[in-house]
Amino acid sequence: MDQKLIPAREARARLRVANSRFIATVAPAFSVDEARAFIDRIKAEFDDATHNVPAFVIGHGATVTTHCSDDGEPSGTAGPPTLAVLQGSGLGDVAVVVTRYFGGTKLGTGGLVKAYSAATREVLARLPRAVKLPTHTVRIEVHYRLYERLLRLVARHRGQTLEEAFAGEVTVIARLPQQALPAFRDELQELSGGRAEPRIVASSESTIVPLPTN
Repeated sequence: MDQKLIPAREARARLRVANSRFIATVAPAFSVDEARAFIDRIKAEFDDATHNVPAFVIGHGATVTTHCSDDGEPSGTAGPPTLAVLQGSGLGDVAVVVTRYFGGTKLGTGGLVKAYSAATREVLARLPRAVKLPTHTVRIEVHYRLYERLLRLVARHRGQTLEEAFAGEVTVIARLPQQALPAFRDELQELSGGRAEPRIVASSESTIVPLPTN
């Protein structure tokens, strides 16, 4: 299954290097416009900072748009190392801003490269991942005695339970990767003795599915 890793949500990390404070903020961005809007928002939040260094990677594989800026730092010491860490992470559709409050001690070009790289790595280490997958949303009706087993079956096939209703039988609305549906259907039929059938109620070619965390 082709997995396209993206941020599951926004994250932030802080780092102090020789009295300078670095604040790295990362977020999902699915277009250049979204990335620029995120960058503008962070710059407005930290409008008193010495520098707000942006970088983004939009898309995956051969269809990728990248951008970075040193935002007043010496050329090549801030934006490019930040972008290099992003590109090495395997993530797409991601934007980051590394904010710096100067602490009075100059870091030198090598020190700046190390500091911006470290701040970006730190925030990526805290970032939960997700994938974009084509999915089906299905409706399933089962007897009460099969309810818990059905939930485990959904989870085993990397699905998400979205809704539950309890009447004469239990009705579960779940979202599953499209590639997982045939095997899920077979196991559901075996579980229910052929009585339960997942009925597709909606489909999406690009659903954000968070990855499990350890």
